[in-house]
Amino acid sequence: MNFTDIFIKRPVLAIVVSLVILLLGLRAGQDLTVREYPELQNAQVSVIVAYPGAEPALVEGFVTTPLEREIASADGIDFLTSKSVQGSATITANLRLDKDPNEALTEISAKVSKLRNQLPEGSEDPVIQLADSNSTAA
Repeated sequence: MNFTDIFIKRPVLAIVVSLVILLLGLRAGQDLTVREYPELQNAQVSVIVAYPGAEPALVEGFVTTPLEREIASADGIDFLTSKSVQGSATITANLRLDKDPNEALTEISAKVSKLRNQLPEGSEDPVIQLADSNSTAA
């Protein structure tokens, strides 16, 4: 008589043992920690330029488009989003996961500084902010 013959002759016992193993597995799965996985940082760099009194089309043509072209040439950018409204422009650069946020901030800041003298006379200096994926930037 083999060990497995017990479960063949008593199917209810086989079902109970299977359910116990399943419940123990589910309980053990809930207790697993996730500390072994790396912490991912999907950072964003925002460039905000105020141009008081300018229409959205004017802001788009003279502020947003030149800044977008220059920021897009920076290394490590996944994608750009921009928004031109009455009197201001906001450009957000979403960085790749493998890019160091501080290094990207420095590179984008240098590119924006290079264009600062080409912005319209009434526009204010660009404000550059770094935001992590977990924080909410206003």
